[in-house]
Amino acid sequence: MELLEKLNPQQKQAVTTDPGPVLVLAGPGSGKTRVLTQRVAYVIDRFDVHPYHLMAVTFTNKAAREMGERVAKLLGRQTRGLTLGTFHATCARILRVEAEHLPVDSNYVIFDADDQVKVVKQVIKDHNLDDKRYRPRSVHASISAAKNELYLPEDFPIDTYRAEVVARIYEDYQKTLLTSNAMDFDDLLLWMAILLEDYPSIREKYARRFEHILVDEFQDTNIAQYTLLKHLASYHRNIFVVGDADQSIYRWRGADYRNVMRFKKDFSEAEVILLEQNYRSTQTILDVAMAVIDQNTHRTPKRLFTEREAGPKVHVKELFDEREQAQYVVDTIARQVASKKAKPGDFAVMYRINAQSRLLEEAFLSANLPYKLVGAQRFYGRREVKDIIAYLRLIFNPHDEISLSRVIGTPPRGIGTKTYAQLRTHAQKLNISSGDLLADLAKGKESEHLSQFSTRAAKALSRFGRLLVKWLEDKDTLPPVEIMDQILEDVGYQDYLDDGSEEGRERWENVMELRRLASEYQTVGLQQFLEDVALVSDQDTLEEGADAPTLLTLHAAKGLEFSQVFIVGLNDGVLPHQRSFEDPEGMEEERRLFYVGITRAKDRVYLSHALNRYVYGHTEPGQPSRYYADIPADLRDDGRLARQQRRKSQVFRPWKKASPPPAKKVEAQYKAGMKIQHPKWDKGLVIGSKIQDDDEILDIVFDTVGLKKVIASLANLEVIE
Repeated sequence: MELLEKLNPQQKQAVTTDPGPVLVLAGPGSGKTRVLTQRVAYVIDRFDVHPYHLMAVTFTNKAAREMGERVAKLLGRQTRGLTLGTFHATCARILRVEAEHLPVDSNYVIFDADDQVKVVKQVIKDHNLDDKRYRPRSVHASISAAKNELYLPEDFPIDTYRAEVVARIYEDYQKTLLTSNAMDFDDLLLWMAILLEDYPSIREKYARRFEHILVDEFQDTNIAQYTLLKHLASYHRNIFVVGDADQSIYRWRGADYRNVMRFKKDFSEAEVILLEQNYRSTQTILDVAMAVIDQNTHRTPKRLFTEREAGPKVHVKELFDEREQAQYVVDTIARQVASKKAKPGDFAVMYRINAQSRLLEEAFLSANLPYKLVGAQRFYGRREVKDIIAYLRLIFNPHDEISLSRVIGTPPRGIGTKTYAQLRTHAQKLNISSGDLLADLAKGKESEHLSQFSTRAAKALSRFGRLLVKWLEDKDTLPPVEIMDQILEDVGYQDYLDDGSEEGRERWENVMELRRLASEYQTVGLQQFLEDVALVSDQDTLEEGADAPTLLTLHAAKGLEFSQVFIVGLNDGVLPHQRSFEDPEGMEEERRLFYVGITRAKDRVYLSHALNRYVYGHTEPGQPSRYYADIPADLRDDGRLARQQRRKSQVFRPWKKASPPPAKKVEAQYKAGMKIQHPKWDKGLVIGSKIQDDDEILDIVFDTVGLKKVIASLANLEVIE
C-alpha cells in the first residue's frame, strides 16, 4: 500500500499526525493535495474510521472527483458513504435532508449568477430606483457580502443612505428567492450555518457523525464557512485544515485569510505543520516569489526550497505600449514552438483584469495561433444551454419564477412580456405562483381566470400550461435525458435554434452536448443533475489536453501550473490595482496575487509592462509596477544597462516611440465596399475604416461571424477582386 510512499518528512508528519485539530501551512507546489488525499486514506485505514464518518471539503468539483478516485486507489476499494465535495455541494445535500427546518422545500432550485443578478435587477425596477446609481451587480455584491458575514435582511448593517436602500432591495430579493422555492450560492452556506447555530439537535447530529473533517484551501474560506466548520467540529474536534495565507486572493468574494488566525485561537491545541519543499518551480522562481511576499505583514514566514536547479533568471521586458506587449508574448511563444524548444500548451499568459485579454487575443488571431481563454463565456452560460436548463428547473420546481420568465416565450409562442406580466400579477393576487396558475388554466379548473387575458393570450397560456402539466406528470418516472428529449420535441427547439447557419448548428451541438451530459444521470435523477450543473465552476470546465497557450486572469490561475508563465500589464494602477492604493489590506492582497502568478511557473517567468497605456480613450504614460523593486537585481534579466545607455541620448515622449526614425504616417488601404478574405473568418465586406493609434481599424461584416472590428496591419487580409 502506498499510503506513505514518496512523502518528505514534513508531508509524512502531516499525514500520520494524531487525531485532533491540525493546521497545515502549505507553500505553493508543496504537495498539499497529496497530503490531504493521503490523510483521508490514512484516517480510514489506520484509524479504522468508516468513510460515512468522514467529511472532506475541496473548492472545485474537479478537485473532489480527483481526490475521490485517488483515495479509492490508495485503499484498493470504493469509499461509499464518504462526504466529499465543495462546501456548496455538501451543504446543498444536507439542506435537502433538513428542509423541514428551512423556509424552502426539499426540491428547491439553485439560481446561478446570471439569475441572481436578474432578480436584483427586477427588484430595483419594482422599487423605481435608478439602475445607474444602484447597479444590479454592485447591489448583488453587497448582498452576497452580507450573507457571507451571516447577515439576514433584518441584520443588514445600515450606516449610509445607500446601505438603507440596499437593505430594502435585499429584503425583497430574498422574498423573491423564497417565493420561487430557490436559493442562491451564498444561501447554501448561510442557511447551513444558521441551521447548525439555531438547532442544537441538528448540530449534534452532524457533529457526532463527522468524526474527522478535512478542508482544502482553508485560506479561501469566508465567515459563513468557518462558522459551519466550527460547529461541525464541535464534538470530536478532529479538524485537519490545509492552506496558505500567502495565497489568499479572494477577499472580493468574502474569503478571509484571518480565518487561519481564528483557527489558532479557537483550536489552541492545534498542531501546526509547515510544508516548505516545492516540487514545481526552480529555486530562482521561488526566491523571486519569496522576495515579493516577504514584504507583507502578519504572516507566518516560510522558506521555500526545491531540489531542482536554480534555473534562468526572471525575464523583465519593457514595451512601448500594450499592443507591442501582446505581440512580444506571441512572438516569444512562436519562436520557442518553431524551434521545438517548447509546446504551445507549455505557456500561460496571465493578467490582472479580463479586459486585458482583448489585445492578446487579437495578436494570437493575427498570428493564426490557437489559444484557450479561461473565464470566457462558459458552456453553461450559453443562451441555448441556459434555456434547456431553465425548462428542466421549471419542471423540477414549478414555483421557479425566474426559469418560467425565461422559457415562457422561448421559442416564441404568442406569450409576450405584457401577457407574462399579466399572468404574474394575477397569480400574486391569488397568492399562488405563476406556474400554479398556468397549471390551473391548463386543467380548466379556474376558467374565470381566462377572462383576465385576451382570447389569443388565454389560448397561448393554456397551451403552454398543458405542456407544463404533462412534463410535471413525467418528471418522477423519466430520467433527465428523456425529459429533455420530450421538451425539445414538444417546443420544436431544434427548428427554432438551427436556422441553417454555422452559429445555429453550433448552438444545436451545444444542446446535444448538454443532452450527452444528462444521459449520465440515468439513475441519480433530475435533482442531482440540476444541482451539479448549478454548482459547476470555471476550472471544472477548463478544457484538458488541448495543446495551446492558456490566457487567464491571475485570480483564475490559482491551483494551476504551467511550464512557462507570462505576467503582462505590470504597471502601477493595474498590478497593484489603483482601487487598492488607499487600502493597506487591499495592497497586501494585490501582492499575494502577484505571488500566486509567479509560483504557477515551473521553469520560466516573463514579466512585462508598457511605457504607454490606452486609458479611457487616450494614451498616457505608464509607470512600471512598484513590485519590481522587490525583486533582487541578481534574479532578474531586464536589459537595464543597454536601456540606460540608449536613453542617455533620448528624451522620452509618451506620444512617440522611443527609437528613431519617426514612424511614417499610416494611410488608409481599405475602403467601404471592398470584399476581403480573412484567414479564420472567411469572406467579408468592409463597411468602414479609420486611422487610430497609427493603425487602420476596419469594420467588416463577415458571412460567418457577423460584424467585427479588425486591425488591418495584423489581420492578414486578402482583397477579393
